[in-house]
Amino acid sequence: MSNIFAVLFNGNPELEYDRSKPLSERQHQFLEKVDQELSAQFVMGGEVIRNAGIEKKAQFVAINLVDALLASNDGVASAMCSYLATRVPNLKQVKVTDNHGQVLIDLIFDEDYTRQVTVQFTGRGKDKPVSH
Repeated sequence: MSNIFAVLFNGNPELEYDRSKPLSERQHQFLEKVDQELSAQFVMGGEVIRNAGIEKKAQFVAINLVDALLASNDGVASAMCSYLATRVPNLKQVKVTDNHGQVLIDLIFDEDYTRQVTVQFTGRGKDKPVSH
């Protein structure tokens, strides 16, 4: 099981969070405050949500995470990523797909994130055979 939680946008990794690294006290306090505020109530999709379970909270935070990414608000995006990684330990990835302005958000619980590896290919001349 991977300790890395990731946010992917159109298949490209945007944020990675290493769950094996501890939060600072300041970060921990901030996430506690967010959790308390979400436990009271919040508005999602025009509906007031009270006493939300972790699933609804995760959906709300993921929406705010995507909004922050789209607005290039790195601080909020990082905070929302930290919230999801620490408060929803079985969440492995958030996959965001922008399909011509329609943004779809999938919370992935059953697929570990693996870092992409860059492979460099060198060109071959017209007369060079490809070896196997």
